[in-house]
Amino acid sequence: MQRKGLLIILSSPSGAGKSTLARRLMLWDPSIRFSVSATTRPARPGEEDGREYFFRSHDDFAAMVDRGEMLEHAEVFGHFYGSPRAPVETAMAEGRDTLFDIDWQGGQQVKQAMGQDVVSIFILPPSIDELERRLRRRGQDSDSVIAARMAKSEAEISHWAEYDYVLINDGLDQAETELKTILMAERMRRDRRPGLSGFVRALNEEFARR
Repeated sequence: MQRKGLLIILSSPSGAGKSTLARRLMLWDPSIRFSVSATTRPARPGEEDGREYFFRSHDDFAAMVDRGEMLEHAEVFGHFYGSPRAPVETAMAEGRDTLFDIDWQGGQQVKQAMGQDVVSIFILPPSIDELERRLRRRGQDSDSVIAARMAKSEAEISHWAEYDYVLINDGLDQAETELKTILMAERMRRDRRPGLSGFVRALNEEFARR
């Protein structure tokens, strides 16, 4: 039965497993796609407009914001980034879900713009010691970078109560199961299935013919 697509916000401190869970979710349902952001930064070698980002000039980006064409936007290191509204609304109308990998501030903007179509999920680590261990296991960052990520994590975790759901990632398989359960339940909500009214009407017409 036809349904409206969802806007799925995944947030977490770095190292809590958000990226891995997002990849698993898209392997489970390939129709789920990441929201492609727009940015004013120049394209890097190998990047294509509309694939990694929608590359826009500062003037074009500002005009999109003024016209209400961005669900959320922010400035990062002198460049603007944002989530265009049109591709997300197209996916919703076609019953496809869009995944957002954004922080709590971006999540608040998307919720304000799209309301009940948003499902927000925050992923917590089982402990702060485990969070640091996971960051160090990556082997990608210096001690100073890890310290900065840990400091940022404390601020991010303080916003956990602003989300619809909170998962504790004490094991990827269990967290993946819980994430899928949330998504399946949200997809089945009555207000996300516009075809139900017609289906029930047909049932009543069958009753009338008996």
